[in-house]
Amino acid sequence: MTTGVVLFARPDTSNAVDDIVEQARRAHHLGTRGVWVAQQFDHDAIALSGLVGAAVPGLGVGTSVVPFNPRHPLTVASQAQTAQAAAHGNFSLGLGLGAHEPERIAYGTSWPNTIARLREYLTILRSVFHAGGVDFHGEQYTAAPEWPTTLAGGTPVPVYVAAMGPKALTATGELADGTLPYLAGPRTIAEFIEPTIGRAAAEAGRARPRIIAFVPAQVTSDVDAARDAADEQLAFYAAIPSYQKVIAREGIAHLSELAAIGDEETVLRSLRRYLDAGATDVVLSPLNRDQPDERLWELAASL
Repeated sequence: MTTGVVLFARPDTSNAVDDIVEQARRAHHLGTRGVWVAQQFDHDAIALSGLVGAAVPGLGVGTSVVPFNPRHPLTVASQAQTAQAAAHGNFSLGLGLGAHEPERIAYGTSWPNTIARLREYLTILRSVFHAGGVDFHGEQYTAAPEWPTTLAGGTPVPVYVAAMGPKALTATGELADGTLPYLAGPRTIAEFIEPTIGRAAAEAGRARPRIIAFVPAQVTSDVDAARDAADEQLAFYAAIPSYQKVIAREGIAHLSELAAIGDEETVLRSLRRYLDAGATDVVLSPLNRDQPDERLWELAASL
């Protein structure tokens, strides 16, 4: 996967899966090399990624992101391998750490020991994907199935974590293939994310991790209206502690300052700042989710 876009089904579609597949096909036709789908409560992002990968050969497809709670790593491993086989090696698994309050509201509970859970989760996934089996007994998880865990055509699976805090970035650098920061601006990437995850990977004897920066974006001539809408849409993240710290590091007054908004050249300049800061890849996440904007797909293809 390289520079890509996030896809959202149109709110008025009669079939969300057909809509996402058709969007992916069109984006690939315009030169986009990778698409990402988010996990929601109304669809399964891993399954949808597999369908897209099978329908559009050669297109990279990934999840951004699947929260690891309440999903057991063995369940996610089997789902991810199925998607990888369907996509013929073009699938990437993006995981999220979740947030306690949204989990409590949705599931009636939340899960403590986030970093310990992340480390064990990634250890289990790496064993399944790269060692061909797993026999793990930890404090957070047990994964010791008697039946086979490796699917023909389903491995390896690149694993990325939406890690932005120091402990999560360290665990990710040691055990995963990279990070998927969202609302982490160029300053934060250059001064904090890249050095932290890079140092952890180097100390673990691993290759430099990928930093796949997800950037809210919109091509428009009405910049003021778009920024007002962006501030409203992104306000949800301002209440989540991990995002609060990242936003504070960037030293901005409004969340919309982290978005790439304006004409095509202005958006491109904004995206190049992330690459100059140390991001290995940039993914455009459309602020306007009501209607696909092919201009964003073409911009992604041009980077």
